[in-house]
Amino acid sequence: MRYKLLHSWDVRPDEAVEIQEMLAGSVRIQRVERLETVAGTDVSFSGSRAYAAAVLLDYQDMRLLDVSFADMDVGYPYIPGLLTFREGPVILRALEGIDDADVLLFDGQGIAHPRRFGEASHLGLLLDRPSVGCAKSRLCGEFSEPGKERGSFSLVVDRGEIVGAALRTRTNVKPVFVSPGHMSDLSSAIEIALNCARSHRVPEPLRLAHILSSKRARSKR
Repeated sequence: MRYKLLHSWDVRPDEAVEIQEMLAGSVRIQRVERLETVAGTDVSFSGSRAYAAAVLLDYQDMRLLDVSFADMDVGYPYIPGLLTFREGPVILRALEGIDDADVLLFDGQGIAHPRRFGEASHLGLLLDRPSVGCAKSRLCGEFSEPGKERGSFSLVVDRGEIVGAALRTRTNVKPVFVSPGHMSDLSSAIEIALNCARSHRVPEPLRLAHILSSKRARSKR
């Protein structure tokens, strides 16, 4: 999977914010039409080294089609809202090792972000592929608790704008927070996350990528 780098990663936090504000206007919100394959990524850390896994799955049966790994030293600090500047380079390197996916799932936010430019929006734009954010916690906005049944959701609203949804992927289990990344919309994000969450709270591409990245990080200690 190829990408176009639109900026440097080696920037100060205030410069990173400026980059997000500049590029957020390039994000496109639209329905995802083609859904045959889905990719997921995850990053695990061991000391200052980051280990990323990228997986490609069949969208219909969640069969694993391909996997790729990458690792590198990471010096960028963990700063809420600037996660992409810490994890983005190693994720992109891992994604270079798999074929193009019809949609990309990221363990982070899409437009449900203070500057409407979370990891899913940022990396989706660089890759020029449909992307969806699926996070385990909320970064911004307010929401009401969704119904207890699988498939129930409630809208996440930030400063009067609908930016995502709290989605129940399993009955009586805590919701995940989904939002459009790039070249997707909220209905697509909900549909894709729910389809990919077969027997666990976290959608299978993200769950599998997490297992593989964690295993790789442990093996390097």
